[in-house]
Amino acid sequence: MTATDLLFLVGAGLLAGVVNALAGGGTLVSFPALLALGLPGLTATVTNAVALWPGYVGGAVGYRKELRGQRSRTVSLAVTAVLGACVGSSLLLLTPGKLFESMVPWLVAFASLALLAQPWLRRLFGGEAAEPVSRMVYAGVFLGGCYGAYFNGGMGVVLLTVLGMFLHDNLHRVNAVRAVLSLVVSSVSVVAFSLFGPVNWRAVAVIAPASLVGGLLGTRLARLMPPKVLRGVVVAFGLGVAAALALR
Repeated sequence: MTATDLLFLVGAGLLAGVVNALAGGGTLVSFPALLALGLPGLTATVTNAVALWPGYVGGAVGYRKELRGQRSRTVSLAVTAVLGACVGSSLLLLTPGKLFESMVPWLVAFASLALLAQPWLRRLFGGEAAEPVSRMVYAGVFLGGCYGAYFNGGMGVVLLTVLGMFLHDNLHRVNAVRAVLSLVVSSVSVVAFSLFGPVNWRAVAVIAPASLVGGLLGTRLARLMPPKVLRGVVVAFGLGVAAALALR
């Protein structure tokens, strides 16, 4: 790994941590960076999942204020996310590498489009109304946990979309719950992939500390950056990556 590669990965990890803390979707930055260095799809995915874990820690810690008064629903949703993550991790480790690589562009495109559709879906399901939490949120979080553990790319985007539809609360408080669920799913993935996956530990050693710093910075920026600006950047980047991977 050259000095240029090191700086490239540090930058990717830092930006991924920031984006994950803001709204999710940081893997759309770090995952292509690992592919660009020549890592196979499956290796890049498990390496990316392990490397970004510190960033999820930083994001969850940074949202301490917004998490106050949400302990009960956060814990119940976290248990659901753990179950989904266990299923998703198992599926990934049992999936043939070539099959997985053929699915990657579609998974990236799905994550990007989920973020694009979130505002419309939130209005459709009455996201600002003061109604009881729908049971559908648990099904959505379970599927989001499966998806996040199977392919980390856009996990936070998918979870935020689900929570935004069914948790009728301030967006910053919803995003705080999303940050905790992302950390939970990531933690399950880290354990499974560290034990059984083809992790590139050199890349992890570079990206992990950068993602932690990015996660802490991202929570501060979340209160300043207009959601539409971030959403547009991540969606455009994600769809571009999906197209590039499909052509490859």
